[in-house]
Amino acid sequence: MTVGLLVTGATGFIGSRVAAAVRGRTGVRVRSLSRRTPPGRPDAATVPGDLADPRTLRGACAGVDVLVHCASGVGGDPRTVAAVNDRGTEALVEEAVRGGVRRIVYVSTAAVHGRGPFHGVRPGEAPIAPASATSRTRAAAERHVLDAGGLVLRPHLVHGEGDRWVIPGLVGLLRELSATVTGCAALHSVIDVETLGRAVAAAALSPHLGSGAHYVGHPDPVPASELLAAVCEHVERPGEGAVVDVATARDRAAGSPRALHHLGMLTVDHWFADDGFWKDLDCSPGEGFARTFARSAPWYRSHLTAR
Repeated sequence: MTVGLLVTGATGFIGSRVAAAVRGRTGVRVRSLSRRTPPGRPDAATVPGDLADPRTLRGACAGVDVLVHCASGVGGDPRTVAAVNDRGTEALVEEAVRGGVRRIVYVSTAAVHGRGPFHGVRPGEAPIAPASATSRTRAAAERHVLDAGGLVLRPHLVHGEGDRWVIPGLVGLLRELSATVTGCAALHSVIDVETLGRAVAAAALSPHLGSGAHYVGHPDPVPASELLAAVCEHVERPGEGAVVDVATARDRAAGSPRALHHLGMLTVDHWFADDGFWKDLDCSPGEGFARTFARSAPWYRSHLTAR
């Protein structure tokens, strides 16, 4: 029996890895939702539809057994973000229910919980308390999926080729400071994007994982000091090895909201524990941060040099 699977955001950072992972599965027919496909002219690989315009989603889930929703609006105009993440997801889920889709998976973010600290938090232990417009709309998207009996997956820090936020943000902070930072003891849940793509694909097709929300990260949290050391060793060492403490860093970064955001991240635990996710999937969580980051470091060096 062939499973019809629809992926949204299939050309994005995470969605492209999910699409690649499911395309390698026997008995799975994969299609992607694309706003660039003219209405009335679908092909074997794409379904026309724009999350920002719910009217275009009518019939998008016809013949679909599994919906994997990876598309998200991040940053920018709050009204546009709300249109895509909240109302767009609501309309998409309604189409999925109408079309008889039997499994809905949404790739969200642990940022729906807010600023922290979170130390070894397990599913159901932390309240939904988003601190930004983007996170609020993604929390709303989660609710639409969960109310329909779907599955929500929440990674925290995702790194790898195509990352425009985590590692570039740390490099930007260190450039702003002309130094690296000492005294950063926070622990973070981290996962590389290739492993995340495989995990989402496995969750979408697993007969063992039910509805609800799960955290998706490597079981071993990564200290902020290790994140900084890896950036300095493999990507860019600022200020010829200069170091500053957190208080000095905060003063130097005072004029840069993005730098202050990443500095705050380095000083507050964001560790979410969900070992049961990997056991239920019988899926490997990957090699861990040190090895996976070293493999993607050449891409980061090239990307940041170009910037």
